[in-house]
Amino acid sequence: MRALVLEEYGEPLVLESLDSPEPAEHGAVVEVEACGICRSDWHAWQGHGEWADDQVPLGQVLGHEPAGTVVAVGDQVTELAVGDRVAVPFNLGDGTCPQCRNGHGNVCDDGYALGFEADAPGAFAEQVHVPNADFNAVTLPEGVSAEDVAALGCRYVTAFHALSHRAAVGGGDWVAIHGCGGLGLAGVQIASALGASVVAVDVREEPLSMAQRLGADAIVDASATEDVPGAIQERTGGGADVSVDALGRAETCRNSVDCLATRGTHVQLGLTTEAEKGEVALPIDAMTRWDVDFLGSRGMPPSRYDELLTMMASGRLDPGALVTNRVSLAAVSDRLAAMSDYETSGIEVVTEF
Repeated sequence: MRALVLEEYGEPLVLESLDSPEPAEHGAVVEVEACGICRSDWHAWQGHGEWADDQVPLGQVLGHEPAGTVVAVGDQVTELAVGDRVAVPFNLGDGTCPQCRNGHGNVCDDGYALGFEADAPGAFAEQVHVPNADFNAVTLPEGVSAEDVAALGCRYVTAFHALSHRAAVGGGDWVAIHGCGGLGLAGVQIASALGASVVAVDVREEPLSMAQRLGADAIVDASATEDVPGAIQERTGGGADVSVDALGRAETCRNSVDCLATRGTHVQLGLTTEAEKGEVALPIDAMTRWDVDFLGSRGMPPSRYDELLTMMASGRLDPGALVTNRVSLAAVSDRLAAMSDYETSGIEVVTEF
């Protein structure tokens, strides 16, 4: 099969011919029909994460936002069959640890991150293996396309889990989204669908315009605003109830915390870059004084995908509206390079393998 391999950090991925995967007894092989290109892929491509013992190894097949059709299953698989259309979460659980058994498979004690470690080759390939497939693979309802599911990827499901499950956003809340890449724009659409009012923050005109089309009630151009938290507090009448850093820079994280109302909640979704190396200074005394919560969030448990898929089927959520570009496997390196200078918008998806 054709697959893209990370041979040198920051250099173009190499398109190679590899053996097609064989299913483990508990696994399934999925023919990839679409796979999102995510900023987390960019972090891996750049070699980030060494400071957290989380650097992707050279020789890795990247890609962690796939959807496709099952073409082979292991002998122990009982819930899937050849021909089933599935989504594949990037956070792969074993289905047996305490976290998985209690509905938190996204933080499995013994899980894998698809496309980020040698034991879980990714989906910038014609086929991908899904371990513990009965637990991890999510069967798709009729009428939901592979492209829409690739747009879910890690970004949309991460935003959904963060806003719906972790921060419990609801009607009447003000939600601030800092950074309107694919993750942030997903947050805009989801928060609006959950009944919240949304302030979107970015430094570029195109993502801000897209945020408005997706449901943002107000925008803040951070390139033209000296006091971003103050601007948000003014637009929300006292501060955001929930604020999301969807970029992962020290400035956006601090702005997100500083824009909160009393007893507000910050949610960290964006991963830091080499500039921060996983560490950001925060106003701890003020957070304590005003009863502020600081939450992290990663992926979404496979057991809760039905909530999101039901909202998609009913038309309340439309991740496909975030797709701005469809490319071939051979074009992925160029699209990753474009992320270095923030030259992409929305979600880009590989649809030609």
